[in-house]
Amino acid sequence: MSELIPVLSKEQIRTLVEKVAKQISVDYKGKELILIGVLKGAYIFCADIAREITLDRLKVDFLRAASYGGGTTSTEEIKLTKDIDIDITGAHVLVVEDIVDTGLTLRFLIDHLKSYNPASIKICTMIDKKERRKVDLQADYACHVVQEGFLIGYGLDYDEKYRNLPGIYEMKL
Repeated sequence: MSELIPVLSKEQIRTLVEKVAKQISVDYKGKELILIGVLKGAYIFCADIAREITLDRLKVDFLRAASYGGGTTSTEEIKLTKDIDIDITGAHVLVVEDIVDTGLTLRFLIDHLKSYNPASIKICTMIDKKERRKVDLQADYACHVVQEGFLIGYGLDYDEKYRNLPGIYEMKL
């Protein structure tokens, strides 16, 4: 049995999401913003942040990439398994991610989205984990920064399990 060590409670997550959404709303005031959630992990965070953003012109889409398989470390072989459905040419795009870890998947996705010629691309992540960062990539909006640990809950998974936990936990295997 794995040990789960609390990192963020449901209430702490709500407070962090509200704070970041408020800043996003200020930064994009008067502009149309397209949130692009990275499936599957960011679906809960993307929904929560979208509900808290107070912009009149907000769109949401999703894409998906695979790089982890069933383990706890990235395979570093990244493939796009679902592309966006809406046109982002000339648009302001905010990629919503559950966790920025090595940065390899997100770098791949950012480079892919740049091919559509958006006006801007920024990154919003629930968790910014710099322990294993392999590329020069910085989140523009980060709810919480951690140095290490394998995290689950609030969309983060281990072999497709634990996404439904309302808080975020470090999993000790």
